[in-house]
Amino acid sequence: MKFYLRDAIITLGLALFFFLIFNTSLQASVVQDVSMQPTLIAGQRIIIVKIYYYFSDPKRGDIIIVHPPIDLEREFVKRLVGLPGDTIEIKEHQVYVNNVPLNEPYLKNQPAYTYGPFTVPENNYFLLGDNRNNSTDSHFNWTVTRDEIVGKACWRIWPPDKWGSPGNYPLDDQLDDHTSSSTILSTR
Repeated sequence: MKFYLRDAIITLGLALFFFLIFNTSLQASVVQDVSMQPTLIAGQRIIIVKIYYYFSDPKRGDIIIVHPPIDLEREFVKRLVGLPGDTIEIKEHQVYVNNVPLNEPYLKNQPAYTYGPFTVPENNYFLLGDNRNNSTDSHFNWTVTRDEIVGKACWRIWPPDKWGSPGNYPLDDQLDDHTSSSTILSTR
């Protein structure tokens, strides 16, 4: 009897330990609206890694979950487009970051509005939905701080035919490539 009690206490302790670890580092979320279509659709379930940005800085193109300053009770899922210090401008159906037009193959449609130029404040991030014309995002004059970022969307888990990557897209590469080619041209 003494061994069963000890084994039960150890088993419960381990279960509690793993529950706390998973609960503080991962979160399952349901996409609630259409702002990220076609990448994410309403009703899809995604896994958020809440500790992701403890080990890495947010990158342009990441799909992230945030508590927006316009409604701290809700969580929004958006694509990170601008980092602190970036200049964002939206004109002629194109998003520009630091005067570089972004190639965004994941968009439902190009933005039908103009915005900026706007310089992202220090410790703030500029977010846009992939469904640009139907998204409450940073083009409505709000940004998020690092503290308002819940985590990075890392997996789609439901429905089964959509299992896999949620559609993070490396926008940093486009800006790096543009900077490199500008540097090469200017040294000749």
